[in-house]
Amino acid sequence: MKLNRTTQRTVEILKLVSKAPEGITLDDICRSLLLPKTSAYDIITTLAEMGMVNVDKGARQKYTIGLTAYRIGVNYTNNLDFIGAVEPELKQFAKKVGKTVFFGVRSDHEVVYLCKSEPENPIITTATVGTKNPMYCTSLGKAILAYSDEETLGQVLGRIKFVRKTENTIMDKESLLEELDKVRRQGYALDAREVEDHMECVGSPVFGADGSVIGAISVSSLYKPTEDYESLGCLVAKKAEELSKMLGYIGEKGHFPLDKSLVKD
Repeated sequence: MKLNRTTQRTVEILKLVSKAPEGITLDDICRSLLLPKTSAYDIITTLAEMGMVNVDKGARQKYTIGLTAYRIGVNYTNNLDFIGAVEPELKQFAKKVGKTVFFGVRSDHEVVYLCKSEPENPIITTATVGTKNPMYCTSLGKAILAYSDEETLGQVLGRIKFVRKTENTIMDKESLLEELDKVRRQGYALDAREVEDHMECVGSPVFGADGSVIGAISVSSLYKPTEDYESLGCLVAKKAEELSKMLGYIGEKGHFPLDKSLVKD
């Protein structure tokens, strides 16, 4: 695999800056990494513009690690921490509802399963930890997208290639946006036999301390016409809210109309 040289240099510069709490000059960066000054200058000014580094304009201009880089590091640490906190809760919830429970996060335009907890007599499900599924036809994906910011939502919509998996699969952006608007109103999402004809799933978003959606939980089971999916959805939403509060979230989920212009190609 061929690595991008500019990206490599960017990472090397960030590592170097992070090790210099008192700041480091452009000349020091070039000398340490054996970089041409013009190349290093272009990279460091871009990093400064994006908040990845700070600029101290004293007698000799120095660079220190920026707030954006710090936040990324904090998010990584939080991600490591919350999985350990979430897993025991998912196990208890799976036992309570008697169904398989998942926790997933967004990975580009797909959802990836990070945790899976099963009851004593589980129904065989195709999803396993580490596998991915499209966001537009899964309850996890819809729950995450419904509470994502407009920029993220727009990026995901631009990457989705709708593929029909069952007769119930959503097949266009406008229908998906209408579905996400519904998810925001009710607080949970349904995979109404959209991935597999015999499976129905209910998902709800989980929020972090900063108020952003970090993932979602879902309950999966064989489809039953007699199942009260509205009640199950409320139960999943309540559990997701409990997990969010456990992770430091203190806000309340609100309903925000989605930007219909996002359906434009």
